[in-house]
Amino acid sequence: MKAFFSKLSQAVMLPIALLPAAGIMLGLGGSFTNQSMIDAYQIGILQDGTLLNSFLQVMTAAGGIVFANLPLMFALAIAIGFARAEKGAAALAATIAYLVMNVAIAKTLTVAGMVDTTNNTVVLMGNHYAGVLADVLGIQNTLSMGVFGGLIAGGLTVILHNKYHDIKLPEFLGFFGGARFVPIISAFSALFYGIALVFVWPYIGAAFGSIGATLGEMTASGHGYIASFIFGIIERALIPVGLHHVFYLPLWQTEIGGTAEIAGHVFKGTQNIFFGSLANGDYSQFSSTNFMTGKFPFMMFGLPAAAYAMYTVADKENKTAVGGLLFSVALTAFLTGITEPIEFTFLFLSAPLYYFIHVPLAGLSFMIMDLLQVKVGMTFSGGFIDFALFGMLPGLTGTENHWYYIPLLGLIYGPVYFFLFRWFILKFDVKTPGRKGSAVAVVRKKDYHASKAAGGANDAQADEMIEALGGKDNIVDVDACITRLRITVKDGDLVKDNKYWTEHLGAKGLVKIGSTGIQAIYGAQAAGFKAQINAKLGK
Repeated sequence: MKAFFSKLSQAVMLPIALLPAAGIMLGLGGSFTNQSMIDAYQIGILQDGTLLNSFLQVMTAAGGIVFANLPLMFALAIAIGFARAEKGAAALAATIAYLVMNVAIAKTLTVAGMVDTTNNTVVLMGNHYAGVLADVLGIQNTLSMGVFGGLIAGGLTVILHNKYHDIKLPEFLGFFGGARFVPIISAFSALFYGIALVFVWPYIGAAFGSIGATLGEMTASGHGYIASFIFGIIERALIPVGLHHVFYLPLWQTEIGGTAEIAGHVFKGTQNIFFGSLANGDYSQFSSTNFMTGKFPFMMFGLPAAAYAMYTVADKENKTAVGGLLFSVALTAFLTGITEPIEFTFLFLSAPLYYFIHVPLAGLSFMIMDLLQVKVGMTFSGGFIDFALFGMLPGLTGTENHWYYIPLLGLIYGPVYFFLFRWFILKFDVKTPGRKGSAVAVVRKKDYHASKAAGGANDAQADEMIEALGGKDNIVDVDACITRLRITVKDGDLVKDNKYWTEHLGAKGLVKIGSTGIQAIYGAQAAGFKAQINAKLGK
């Protein structure tokens, strides 16, 4: 089960990787075409009808289309991520399945007379279900399933794909065999489960809506901070096993995170509500219990301060080397919110330092941001770039998002992290990088640069990684998310241990998921190593 969810977490990172670029386009376009900002600063070149305003409106639409079609992207991501071979055919089949599923739903609702156009509801067993209808890719009055619709289409497609991608048909039908058969069987299957969803999803949608409503009621009654605290604890606690994406995405992208009607459109999930609010300049429906804002204080201020604490306790002769290393991971956390390089620096050296100090402080950050009614969203993480685009910029134009509480809390979180980390390291003699003989290279890549061939390929390191994974015959699949190599092997016992990977292969750490799942943490280098290893494997 752990291996499955780890693979799922890795797969959904494909559409998530699109969000920063789309969010920047939406953030810049939405903010600079917001009439309140234009009026506040009296910027003539941004007035409606100017060339720059027109371009920014195009930019806003370009960013918005990504968020509007995330369900389809999730269908593609699941198919690509789980397909064992012929990934392109799997992606095509998932697209077809998603379209057929929605057409089947829409047509079934129409011919069965289940759409009440007066109230825009679905009528099932005499009950009216509001908020479950949507228009998807030009298909009117289908069910609003959000990313779950994409997960359903993608998941069922990949099951069929892995079973039939190499099917052999009779000779007279041979042209339709193999990978060509998958889109055909996927389309027919989508027809039937699309019809079935008509009689199932309204109940599920209503259940999700009630969960979101409960969270909204908790916030309105002054108890939403409890949900925020629990979210922060669980989200950070799942980082080591790489399952945090599976946990937070339903809150960000579905009814579980709440619903809101903004400018005549219904938005589901706290991230979608935020960007809908940003694009329309209307924050009245945006709840601060958004399961995003709490990341900013500890990512921008807390963890960089923890890195500085580790620097101060390093041996004098190692300070120069360890300083450059820790500065780079601290700057990465501050600017981008990618914190795994620094978190894994101390996680594998002292798990209590991670779980008993860092994780509770992260939970408190979410709770405090909620109590202060801070309304700042993000694309995928809480770095300065997202803070400036989606916090400072809207806030400085008159939006009441209370962005200024983030740096104020950061000024407290920085010293708290610094002194707690320094105290813990000294008290329990944690051998952080460069301290008491601890190798500085424990969290950075071994010097393989000498072995790099022209063009930058690191053949020597790729060969050693394959060997450390038990050899080519033991490797089933190699993929990567933002910071990790995610590998499936036949026998996890053949994979070398964490110490070997950190000291000889430059990983920040190694995590074993079940008996076949392997995660090697390499930070931003993970995608490059994935390509190198797959090239060696002929994939």
